[in-house]
Amino acid sequence: MDSDFVISQTDGRPMYLQIMEQIKQRVASGDWQPEQKIPSIRELAISLKVSVITVKRAYLELEREGIIVTQHGKGSYISADTDLSIKLYQQELAQYLEEAVNRAYLLGLTFEELQAHLFELYEQITGEQT
Repeated sequence: MDSDFVISQTDGRPMYLQIMEQIKQRVASGDWQPEQKIPSIRELAISLKVSVITVKRAYLELEREGIIVTQHGKGSYISADTDLSIKLYQQELAQYLEEAVNRAYLLGLTFEELQAHLFELYEQITGEQT
C-alpha cells in the first residue's frame, strides 16, 4: 500500500509535507477510498526510513484538514467524506490558478490577456469553443 511513496532529501519541502501531498494524491485519484485503513504511523515511518515524528506530524495535519480520521487503538482511515477527492482536486486547482495569476502578474499581463490564455488552453484540451 505504501511502497510507492517517494521522499526526497533534496526536495526543499519538509518530509511531512511530501508525505501529506502523496496521501492526498492517492485519495484524489481514488487509489485510497473513503474509510480505507491506511498504514500506521510506525509502519509508514519504517517503510520510508523516516522518523515516527515526521509521519505523526503529517497524519496530524491530514486530520486537521479532514482527510484522515484516527481512532485510538484502531488506526487511521481515509475520511468517510465521499466528496473528498473532488475537494482535493479543487484545492489543487486553486493552488495552480494562484501560481498562474502570480506569474501573469510578474509578466505584466492584464486580466484580459490571462483570460485569453485560459480560453485558448481550455479549447486546446477540450476541443470546445468558448
